[in-house]
Amino acid sequence: MNIGRLKHRIKLQKSEFTQDDWGNSEEELVEIGEVWAYVTNLHGEEYFAAAQLQLHKEVKFIIRYNPEVDEDTTITFRDKNYDITFVDNIKYGNEYMEIKGKQRKSWE
Repeated sequence: MNIGRLKHRIKLQKSEFTQDDWGNSEEELVEIGEVWAYVTNLHGEEYFAAAQLQLHKEVKFIIRYNPEVDEDTTITFRDKNYDITFVDNIKYGNEYMEIKGKQRKSWE
C-alpha cells in the first residue's frame, strides 16, 4: 500500500450506552480517533456479492493497523456513518487493515 493513497480523514467511534433520568437507554457515539484512509466503493465481484446480501451502500476503507477497530466500531466519512461488517488485518502484518462498512440508515 502506497501511504500517499491514504488521503481521506475518517472518524472511528464506539457506541456507549447511557441512561437518561427516566431509565431509558440511549446510544452515544464516542470518538476513539481520527485517521487517514483509502476509501473506495465496492466494485466487480465484491459489489455483486454485497448486492446479493442487499448491502448496496457498502464501502471499503484501508487504514493503518489499529487494534481498537473491530465490528463494534462505527466509521464516520463525509457526514455518513458506516457500521463495520468485516475487518481484515492484511496478511496478519499489523501494518494495514481493510475494513468493509455498510452505511447506516438515516433514522438510526
